Amino acid sequence: MKSFYLFKKFYLIFLMLLPIFTLIGCSGSGSSGTNESELQGYPISSEVVTTRDRTVLPDPAPTGSPIFPYEVSKYSEYGYGNWQYGSGIEMGKQSYIMPGDYNVDSVANTARLLNFFAITDIHISDKESPAQCIYYGYKGGNSSAYSAVKLYTTQVLDAAIQTINALHKKESFDFGISLGDDCDNTQYNELRWFIDVLDGQDITPSSGVRSDPVPGPYNDYQDEYKAEGLDSDIKWYATLGNHDHFWMGSWPANAYVLQSYIGEFIISLGDPGSDVLAGLDGRSYYMGAIDGRTVFGNIMGVGSVADFTAPPKVIASDSNRRSLSRKEWIGEFFNTSSNPVGHGFGQSNADTGFACYSFEPKSDMPIKVIVLDDTQSDNDPNTGLPYAFGYLDQERFKWLVGELDNGQTEGKLMIIAAHVPIGVGTNPLTPAFSIWSDLSPISQDTLITKLHTYPNLILWVSGHRHCNAITEFKSPDADHPELGFWEIESSSLRDFPQQFRTFDILRNSDNSISIVTTNVDPAVADGSLAAISRSYAVASQQLFNNPIGFLPSGSQNAELIKQLSPEMQAKIQNYGTRVN
Repeated sequence: MKSFYLFKKFYLIFLMLLPIFTLIGCSGSGSSGTNESELQGYPISSEVVTTRDRTVLPDPAPTGSPIFPYEVSKYSEYGYGNWQYGSGIEMGKQSYIMPGDYNVDSVANTARLLNFFAITDIHISDKESPAQCIYYGYKGGNSSAYSAVKLYTTQVLDAAIQTINALHKKESFDFGISLGDDCDNTQYNELRWFIDVLDGQDITPSSGVRSDPVPGPYNDYQDEYKAEGLDSDIKWYATLGNHDHFWMGSWPANAYVLQSYIGEFIISLGDPGSDVLAGLDGRSYYMGAIDGRTVFGNIMGVGSVADFTAPPKVIASDSNRRSLSRKEWIGEFFNTSSNPVGHGFGQSNADTGFACYSFEPKSDMPIKVIVLDDTQSDNDPNTGLPYAFGYLDQERFKWLVGELDNGQTEGKLMIIAAHVPIGVGTNPLTPAFSIWSDLSPISQDTLITKLHTYPNLILWVSGHRHCNAITEFKSPDADHPELGFWEIESSSLRDFPQQFRTFDILRNSDNSISIVTTNVDPAVADGSLAAISRSYAVASQQLFNNPIGFLPSGSQNAELIKQLSPEMQAKIQNYGTRVN
C-alpha cells in the first residue's frame, strides 16, 4: 500500500509538472501590415548581457513560518522572491565526443557558420480559464499546475523578444526557433498571444470579462500593451510540444473538457490520492481558476466538490478559450505578419496534422535543420499515464530517416530540433519516470543507434524538462569519432531561471566544429511587470524547490567540440564569416 501511495505521489508530480513529465481575451486577429496602435510597450533595461557576463542568483529560501504558493500577497512579507546579480559563468571547452588524445587548447575558432536562438516552454497561460488544474499545485508540490508566474507569461515573452532584438544588433541571428509548449493548455487565445507577441501586435492578456486590478494603464498583468515584436530581419520557426495539443500537456481532451474550455463552470477532476489515474474522468475536486480582478491573482473555485453548495464558475465564458487540435494549432501559424508565413509549416502540415518539416537557414551554407514532432499521438492507447512522453511512430521515424539520408548525401551538417530530449534517463523533476515512452513504436535505443550512423549530425536541441542540460552522445565506434553528436536542452521562459539560449556554430582551425551555447536572462527593467514575474519565479523556486540543476543560477554555458568526417572537413574549410 505504501509503495502504491508513493507511485501516486510521483505520478501527480509528473502529471502536472511539465512535459514529462506548461474581443475577449484574444489579443486580436494577428493580421499583417502596419500596426497603427496607440498603445505603449514595456521597455526593457538598456543593459543587455548574457549569463557569461552575469547571472541571476536567488537569495536563500526563507526559514520560519512557511506560506503556500498561492499566498502571493505574502511573498514580500516573508522574504520570498528576492534575488541579486552574480558573476558570469564560463564552463569552457568540452571535447567528450572527440578522440581521447584531442587537445582543445591547440585549436581556435576561425569562422562563424550559423548563429541562432531558441526559446522554449513559454507556456503562455490563460490564467482565467475554467479548464486548468490549479488544485494540483496551489498549496505546493507541483509548480506546473500552479505558480504565480502564470500572471505574466506574455510580458516575459515580450521582454525576451526585446532582449533578442538587442543581441541581434550586436551579432545578427540567422534565425530563431521555439522548441514547443508555446501554450500552457492548447487554447486558441494562448497561441494567438504567443504569435501576436512575436508579430508585435496589441496584446490584451485577459479573457472572459476585461478587468483592471490596479486602475490605470501599464501597471498590472491585465493591462493592454503593444508588443515590440521580433526584428523583421529574423525568421522564426515553430516546434510542436505536448502542451500545444493536449489538455495541460497530459491528456487528449474529452467531450467534458472541450465544453469546459468555453463554458463558465470550473472543471472538476480526480482526487490525487485515489482516482487521479482515471485521467479526465474523475469528478471529486474543482480545479480552480485565477480571479483576474485581483491584484495578486487570487484563486477561486478550488477544493473538494463536497465543500461547494453549487458548482463554481469563472467570471465569464469565452469562446476564444477553445482547445486546438494539431491541425488547428499548425494552421494558426499562417495568420502572422512575421516571416516565414507558416513559420516552417507548409499547407500539407495544416491539412494532415503532421508536424515535421525541415529547412535550410542560409542558402549559402550547407546546414540543414530538421524539426521533429516527438510528442505522443492523440490516438495512443490510454495506459493511465499522461500523454507527455517522447514518442515516435513508424511514419515520423521513416520521415526522419529520409531527411537524415538526404542531408548526409547532400553533404550538409544537420541539427535536429524537437520538443522532447533523448538519452537523458529520467526527468529531474520526476525521477520515477523515464522521458521516452516504453510504448513508442520506435524505442529510444533504436532511435539513438540510427542517429549514430550519420557523421553530419552535429546537434539535437530540445526543451520539455524546464532545465538547462548538455548530453554527449559519443560515437559507438572509436575509429569514427565523427559519429558522435551533442544534445542541448533549454530551460523554460515560464519557470526559473526564465532563460532562452543562443547557439553559435563555428568552424575551428582544424576544421572541427564548435557549438558555443549561452543562456540569456531577459533584460527586464526594474519595476516592470516582467521584473515582477522574475521575482515570482524566484519565489516559486524557493517554495517548490524544483531540482533543475546548476543552481543557484540554473545556467549552463559551454563550447562543445564535434569531429567531422574528412569529406565534411574538406567541404566546409572555405565556408563561414571570419571570427574577430
